[in-house]
Amino acid sequence: MRPLGAWVLNETLKQAAALRQDPRNARLEFAVNLSARQLNDPELVDTVKGALQLWTLDPALLQLEITETALMSDPAAALESLTALKNLGVGLAVDDFGTGYSSLTYLKKFPINELKIDRSFITGLGSDSGDAAIVGSCIDLAHAVGIRAVAEGVETSGQEQALRAMGCDLAQGFLFARPLPAPLLEEWLQANLGGRPVSA
Repeated sequence: MRPLGAWVLNETLKQAAALRQDPRNARLEFAVNLSARQLNDPELVDTVKGALQLWTLDPALLQLEITETALMSDPAAALESLTALKNLGVGLAVDDFGTGYSSLTYLKKFPINELKIDRSFITGLGSDSGDAAIVGSCIDLAHAVGIRAVAEGVETSGQEQALRAMGCDLAQGFLFARPLPAPLLEEWLQANLGGRPVSA
């Protein structure tokens, strides 16, 4: 897992360096998922630090995403790792929020920047009042602890409109674009960036 995780991080930052040669992409943020095993790796912080230095990326433009379940498997160890990563200046996100069993006490203590609401709740927006209530509560919770709320799996304009009305900060999903290889991503950015912050 360690070599694979290091390769994914390095390839992401390599692509980030290439994209940022275009001044229009200066505000792009880049996200990389971390597994529970990586989170407990004593070499993780040095690996991230080395990759940032190699590709001269501002740490604030890198977002590391950790699932709610991974965080709660060993909250004390997770807090230590996240604090060390936060000290590097990178952003931290709780991915797939709402599908695990996080304690709100720990959520408040973790030094995170984003709460990513799981797509399973976004799907029902506009048709399921229960999903709407859960999504609204997640957004309010994120804002209450001073972090961004991000909706995953947005596929319809109706979902986007509902999220805007709820005050959701960011959204991702097929409504905006499907996964793209690097050359097509560059074309998409040129056509759609328009000065907005975008996470790649």
